[in-house]
Amino acid sequence: MIKHIVFFQLADEAEGKNKAENAEIIKQGLENLYGVIPGLKKIEVGINHPETPASNYDICLYCEFDSVADLGIYQNHLEHKKVGAYITKVRTSRACVDYEV
Repeated sequence: MIKHIVFFQLADEAEGKNKAENAEIIKQGLENLYGVIPGLKKIEVGINHPETPASNYDICLYCEFDSVADLGIYQNHLEHKKVGAYITKVRTSRACVDYEV
């Protein structure tokens, strides 16, 4: 199994929306990929709790795939690319780890 974990830091304001609004748009967009992209076995999207340190990343994405090939299908799928294009417009940084268990 491949686990795909991504963290995003968002701009305070972008695309005419504040950070919280953009976080919700991203969460909904990513969660809507479940059942649409073949090979995506599990997806969770968490928004950092407002009472935790401001230095934390704003969003965490957790996905599971059977193989690296399935991860590649996900990453290259048109619907994922649409969500990713929005994320790119509103994020200031990204960190990712893909590992096998």
